[in-house]
Amino acid sequence: MRPAADDAPTVPPVRGREPEGERNAAPSEHRSSLAPWKVVALTLAVLAGGGALFGAVMVYGGLYNVAATASHLQPTYSLLETAMARSVRLRARTIEPPPLEQPELLQRGAACFRDHCVQCHGAPGVAPADFSRSMQPVPVSLIDAARHWRARELYWVTREGIKMSGMPAWEYHLSEREMWAVVAFLTRLPTLTPQGYEERMAAADGEQCRVGGAHEALGPVLVGNAERGRLAMREYACISCHSIPGVTGAPVRIGPPLGGLAGRQWIAGGLPNTTSNLVAWLRDPQRIDPETAMPDMGVTAQHAHDMAAYLQTLR
Repeated sequence: MRPAADDAPTVPPVRGREPEGERNAAPSEHRSSLAPWKVVALTLAVLAGGGALFGAVMVYGGLYNVAATASHLQPTYSLLETAMARSVRLRARTIEPPPLEQPELLQRGAACFRDHCVQCHGAPGVAPADFSRSMQPVPVSLIDAARHWRARELYWVTREGIKMSGMPAWEYHLSEREMWAVVAFLTRLPTLTPQGYEERMAAADGEQCRVGGAHEALGPVLVGNAERGRLAMREYACISCHSIPGVTGAPVRIGPPLGGLAGRQWIAGGLPNTTSNLVAWLRDPQRIDPETAMPDMGVTAQHAHDMAAYLQTLR
């Protein structure tokens, strides 16, 4: 005889398995999951950690090739170019250009371009100097720069320079008028043929582009400004030989470190540490000590006072 349905033996469920109906009815009750914000945070942490590890391996393993013969990838170059353009336009937006049509301003600008620009950027019918062709990034031609940049933007680049590009800041080496003269000439450059450029250079023959800085023509020397002095220490390349607190640069040991200079009794081996002696040393070190390796950097009187003011803060 077969047992009745009600008397059938009950089969215990297998451990670890659930009845099919219950498993299908509520799957969310048995699934372990993270909140969405935790997933995002974990993903970002993993990416940041991986990026930091990759960067450490590239830098400390020497894998990043710093050779000038190995150019940036095009996406890298394009990104840097875009960042540069946006930065210049933002910072130059409030500058008001003076009139740029005066013949004497254009002639002075031609002289400054001849003395300080053509070596890297070339000109109509004139190739850049050999050294500039192998720079990274390669200096761009300025023949059509005025078609892509406003006058105030060309002035800002001339005055401030562009970091990591080889483009220097001319604020400490050319007067305000001469920087605008360069801009005036750049606005005419797109219209010049090679013959026209030669004629401009011939007209500027004998014209001197005075190097000395924006403050040289201010008359009596002003009181030194420590913050401007800190910037001048970099613009006159003092950081290439000296370690200077507050001025970024590579670690060097050619000249003595300038930290704590304000607390020293003597400078230059035998001069009392006074403002006037600091200024004299900065402007003409070899007159004071003919055997010093420190060259005459062409420091103006105002800039020397600014630099002395900054050095006197280094205690």
